[in-house]
Amino acid sequence: MEKGNFLMIHIDVLPEVFVKVVEAKELLHSGQAASVAEAVKIVGISRSTFYKYSEYVFTLADGFLGKKATISMTLDHHSGILSKILETVAINKGNILTISQSTPIDHKANVTITLDITEMSTTFAALTQELQNIEGVHRFNLDAIESTEQ
Repeated sequence: MEKGNFLMIHIDVLPEVFVKVVEAKELLHSGQAASVAEAVKIVGISRSTFYKYSEYVFTLADGFLGKKATISMTLDHHSGILSKILETVAINKGNILTISQSTPIDHKANVTITLDITEMSTTFAALTQELQNIEGVHRFNLDAIESTEQ
């Protein structure tokens, strides 16, 4: 399986550690835990386990049809790279909702983009692969994806 592909797996067949990572992330997001250390203590996993899986395990809100996705990337700080990313999203009929870019440090900048993927002309997995293949993209993360039932 290629990097950037995603699987939808029913929670009943997942190892418990993945469920606990999601629970810890929800505790942090809701404010019920003030730190990763506190969240992992509550759910009963180690911090190293949390960090090992936290960028790879997430929930789909209620169902199967994606509507919004938040992605983050580390980019070279060179003219045109962000433009290529925006153009790629536009060509695939994704709609950019928000963009946040950090101040470049050591010629790298972190960028977070939230997009509406409802009307896309390709699959989300294909789009993510295309974005990862852009020269100057060094790290790519799917931070969150919203969905609704069919």
